Amino acid sequence: MQQSVNYLGLIPLFPLLGAVFIGLLHVFTCKKVRLPEKLYGLLACVGPVLSFILALKVFVALKALPVESRSLSHVVFTWFSVGDLHINMGFLADPLSCLMLLFVTFIGSLIHIYSIGYMGGDKNYGKFFAYMNLFLGSMLVLVLGDSPVVMFVGWEGVGLCSYLLISFYSEDHQNVLAGNKAFIVNRIGDLGFVLGMAFLFWGIGAHGFDFLSLRANVGNLTATTSLIVCLLLFVGATGKSAQIPLYVWLPDAMAGPTPVSALIHAATMVTAGVYMVARFSFIYSTVELAGDIIAWTGILTALLAAIFGMFQDDIKKVLAYSTVSQLGYMFAGVGVAAYSAGIFHVFTHAFFKALLFLGAGSVIYALHHEQNIWKMGGLKAKMPTTYITMVIGALALSGCPPFSGFFSKDEILYSALATGHFGIWIVGVLVAGMTAFYTFRMIFLVFHGEPRDQKAFDHAQESPAVMTVPLIILAVGALFAGFFNLPGIFGGGQLVSHWLAPSLTEHHPHAGVFVEIIAIGASIVAFLIGIKIAYTKFGLGASVPVFKGFADFAYHKFYVDEMYNAIIVQPYKAIGASIWKTIDPNVTDGPIKAASKIYMTMGTAFKVFQIGYVRIYAIYMIVGLSLISLFLSQSLN
Repeated sequence: MQQSVNYLGLIPLFPLLGAVFIGLLHVFTCKKVRLPEKLYGLLACVGPVLSFILALKVFVALKALPVESRSLSHVVFTWFSVGDLHINMGFLADPLSCLMLLFVTFIGSLIHIYSIGYMGGDKNYGKFFAYMNLFLGSMLVLVLGDSPVVMFVGWEGVGLCSYLLISFYSEDHQNVLAGNKAFIVNRIGDLGFVLGMAFLFWGIGAHGFDFLSLRANVGNLTATTSLIVCLLLFVGATGKSAQIPLYVWLPDAMAGPTPVSALIHAATMVTAGVYMVARFSFIYSTVELAGDIIAWTGILTALLAAIFGMFQDDIKKVLAYSTVSQLGYMFAGVGVAAYSAGIFHVFTHAFFKALLFLGAGSVIYALHHEQNIWKMGGLKAKMPTTYITMVIGALALSGCPPFSGFFSKDEILYSALATGHFGIWIVGVLVAGMTAFYTFRMIFLVFHGEPRDQKAFDHAQESPAVMTVPLIILAVGALFAGFFNLPGIFGGGQLVSHWLAPSLTEHHPHAGVFVEIIAIGASIVAFLIGIKIAYTKFGLGASVPVFKGFADFAYHKFYVDEMYNAIIVQPYKAIGASIWKTIDPNVTDGPIKAASKIYMTMGTAFKVFQIGYVRIYAIYMIVGLSLISLFLSQSLN
């Protein structure tokens, strides 16, 4: 039985109102008087914090309900009705959306607090926080939407905000291009989402288009329609969550301010695709082929991104490719129908990836916006808090027990092995070792060894408390979040999996303790090998490498961007230019120009009657009256 509560709509409303208020405040004051930066920061933090408090209230309310009826809803108004399609602007809170709400609002709040210090002195301080609130509000609409259509509103909202924030420093043309790239690539994926919704409505019919009704009537879909719906929705997921072949926008998203990178990569936009697949688990669980395609796409994306991450020299690019790689793990999890494992990795990843990005921001802030790891070194003594917290994040990302990433990543790899996806498991273990290597390559080059830029090192100092306190809080999460879903082999009760069970349709594998021990052992061995190689090469100092052969190929990311530009972008631009030069002037504009020319000709012919002399107009009137009189006299006779 679904319970209705009227405060669900307030969760996205608070940050959305904050975006409107801060945006208007910025517009109407920036030209007259510059308001204190902390005022903008405090106003921006109010919305996310209030949303987090309400998310806790949702959790308590759901926990009090019986397991089989853990669902809260609120219909704000009827949006539209077209034929058999009736869509409400409604919100749904169940165990899945509640888990997302908790960490999105919590980590989003920490990132907002951190941004108060990081963005200090920026001339567009107010605009930045307006965009950030809008971003968080859109993500909350996506998570809470009670139907695919409402979800799509938030889906498009985060896409728009990513464009605004990635290209925030618009004075640099490259940043604008990065924003455009994110926007365009996401629109390609969004087309798949829209088509998937259309086929879903066509297949199920007029039985309600909210998620609960869809789940109840999924049996109306034929096998072919189910496959088409699954694949089209996955196209949308590949765009938003940066999977092959639409992953290319995410590394370029580093053009935005570092808090934006943390928000996009950790808590919001890129996890939307994984959440969407889990939300539609009632369909995906019935189509094994779609699951296999998702799993293999995910694990190959993880492998490709890990290869690229091993050779990058920009600290944010290393973390960006690690995000793409970890998203690949998440899709491998939901692809093998281990939906709770995939969502649990979304949960743990939010903590350690936000920590790593904000830690990288602390380093960049201390070095006056230097991002090249080959110009760093020796910062461990200068920035102890940043160093310790980033090492915790690196250990979690690398899958070191007992840090959070170990438990969530191992659960995905175990699920792949237990369900017979042996190839996916092998690649996943390989990627785990590669992750440990490139993550600690970054840690060693940034914090260990001798300074490579003495001037920057001399001026470096620990970031202020407004930046380091969020790092410490996130480090605690990165260390302990894995214990929320501790597997039975370690004496745990898999609390997260049991919590998510009412929202997901999955079959937990039962392959025995021996298979689980093999999965755990392989993951630990891969981690140890990766970190050992990284320490040997970079732990005691290293010089700038000269890449050759495959290393140079990987450093340039297999020239995928250049290939896309040559095969897709340039031909598209050439076709557009051809249309602009030929079809537009002759076909599209031709009738309009012809009509205009006819009117001009007629106007020129008749302008002799409009010469501006009253005596001439009097003559016209006399002649006209005479002709009328003649006509009337002839008619009477």
